[in-house]
Amino acid sequence: MPQSHNPEIIAFIDVLADTGSHYRMDEMEALYTEDLGFLVLTPQGDVARFSKPEMMAEFRSRRDAGEAPLSTEKRILHIEEQGDEATAILFRRMSQNADPALYELRLRRTNGKWLVAGETVLPWPDLANAKGFLPPRTVAQA
Repeated sequence: MPQSHNPEIIAFIDVLADTGSHYRMDEMEALYTEDLGFLVLTPQGDVARFSKPEMMAEFRSRRDAGEAPLSTEKRILHIEEQGDEATAILFRRMSQNADPALYELRLRRTNGKWLVAGETVLPWPDLANAKGFLPPRTVAQA
């Protein structure tokens, strides 16, 4: 990844992955805005939306049940920063027993700190068979 990305955002993403993966709930709560929108594409092709309390409850439940920590495996693919807002696109895998996912993190700088204002989680595409989002051109360009 190019080194031109804001090192504060990269460091924040590292902390976010480590904190959530280890179910450190007090620290995790502080990394998300109160108006968090967590969006997940379901196997039925719908989008499920979870609030901050709903997402935190899932992680808390896993911690309380004694689940093993999640993997911190990730690769930052792209970051766009515009003032106090940024979008980061990541490859992320929570476990070898879970499918890899494409994460979009919508970040907001609040009181000088980056926080997650939204996440979208989509299945990682099969890049070997991906055809692109536009069909091939059928008319020659002039």
